[in-house]
Amino acid sequence: MFRLIAITLISLHLPVYASSPDWSASAELPGKATCEIIHGHEVCLTKENRKNIYNLSDRDLEEASLRGAGHALNYPVDVTRLKLPTESMEKFFNSDADSPLRKFIFKIAYKLTKFKSFDDIFKWMGLHEYPKSTYEEGPNRIPEMHELEEYRMGVSLYHSEENYRSMSFSCAACHSADLFGVKVLGLTNRFPKANETFILGKKLLGSTPSILFKTLVDPSSHDLELFKEAKSAMKYVELKKPLALGLDTSLAQVGLSLSLRAEDEYATMKPFRRARTNQLRKVPGDSKPAVWWNLKYKTRWLSDGSIESGNPVHTNFLWNEIGRGVDLKELEKWLTNNKKVVKDLTAFTFNTEAPLYDDFFPKDINIEMAIKGEKHFLKSCKGCHGVYDKGWSEENSESLSYKENIATTNVWYHKKSKVVDIGTDPYRHQGMKYFAKDLNRLKISKTIGTQVTPQKGYIPPPLVGIWSRWPYFHNNSAPTLYDVISLPKNRTQKYAAVAADDKQLDFDKERNGYPPIEKVREEFRNNLDYIFDTKIKGLSNMGHRKMLVDENDKEILNHTQKLELIEFLKTL
Repeated sequence: MFRLIAITLISLHLPVYASSPDWSASAELPGKATCEIIHGHEVCLTKENRKNIYNLSDRDLEEASLRGAGHALNYPVDVTRLKLPTESMEKFFNSDADSPLRKFIFKIAYKLTKFKSFDDIFKWMGLHEYPKSTYEEGPNRIPEMHELEEYRMGVSLYHSEENYRSMSFSCAACHSADLFGVKVLGLTNRFPKANETFILGKKLLGSTPSILFKTLVDPSSHDLELFKEAKSAMKYVELKKPLALGLDTSLAQVGLSLSLRAEDEYATMKPFRRARTNQLRKVPGDSKPAVWWNLKYKTRWLSDGSIESGNPVHTNFLWNEIGRGVDLKELEKWLTNNKKVVKDLTAFTFNTEAPLYDDFFPKDINIEMAIKGEKHFLKSCKGCHGVYDKGWSEENSESLSYKENIATTNVWYHKKSKVVDIGTDPYRHQGMKYFAKDLNRLKISKTIGTQVTPQKGYIPPPLVGIWSRWPYFHNNSAPTLYDVISLPKNRTQKYAAVAADDKQLDFDKERNGYPPIEKVREEFRNNLDYIFDTKIKGLSNMGHRKMLVDENDKEILNHTQKLELIEFLKTL
């Protein structure tokens, strides 16, 4: 009821966006920086951030964020060309097992015939149910989504003038998670299957002539047009299956899809043209979807920092739609006419917060250990990952409560985001060079101010909420924080991923991450889809070593000190 009232109030009071953020390549975080030389390099940190990116009043920020959360859940770009004809899909689900329709689908996509409902598909895709109580809501408010809540987070609905419904998928498909029963909007979905869904859809569309669709399904004229539109769009979408469950291949999807188009400023979709050569067909470029609450601390986007300028929401829409076969003139027009939608979604993503360890494991942190861990952190990690002021450092810490002691009072992060090459798997950052030129030449990129410059390395992320973000590294190659702070030769080579359902069974509290493979629930341990092998090209767990050894190349931290450091990281 509270959420419904909030939506009603918002409709009566709309903020005026007077402040224009600096999205340029020279953008910096606000506040005065404190600089020092760390390991031979100047590091300049500030405790200010861009949580309130448009400098709105508290009331306006809250309301804009709630609307933005709605856009994150219900994809607002209505010019997207890949929409599912809802009525026709319902006919499929309701058809008899021996019907010509099911027999035909079985021949080209047998996996689809196993689905008995929309929910079967969405569950397979890794989408999570909406919260059913306030207990299930995470730190970022989820607005009342009405009929959408019949489905799962990440499903979008469109209504035609004749009130026909069609479906698509929103940002929440990859950027929402179920964390031990709590729905966290802005946290990485551990097992998204958006890429596999596109692959399945392309196979189905490519194998089904429109006349056959019409004969088998007897669709409405609306659904028939949606089918034809999607079929046409998919001709300009090229896909790759992720190397492992939990990773995303959108980088390859964008680059390869652009190679199917003409080289003019609108990447015109001309029929019967040959695809241009692109190395992304041969080399991997997978990475995990990023968490949103870190945006406020950064001035560059993507794990490799290659988006040097422009609003990340603009970039997200552009990448999404190139990977869905959009007409870029139509998308450019939509972005121009829907600036408020973009600003609301931007306000929300920058205003998101991380889930706190203490909310899931109350009074579980050993403060004495954590204080020791902070010393290890400041010695080895702050040059890249910043500094985190803690309540226990205050003069009156003895009078503080447990929560106040472990609280982070300030986050000091780089005034200007930097890219560092620490020897981790290079394929993701190298992948940008294979289509940066294609992106930069687009008229729409110039319109929204997006500039791509390939980098060598990755942005060392702020560590707020790091406890909840396992597995680690951009390619998920480290199943625990213990692996991250251990030498590469001692890291886990193969692990089994498991859904975060049970706090006792599915989470190793000591090492912070997935349990050892022999302790993972059998249904996951025995399913090859959930097995991660770091020997596969693109999934290497190497790198992040220099900060772990001394001048004699000896490991700095022993087992006990690693656990102390992890105890500190849990408080962030």
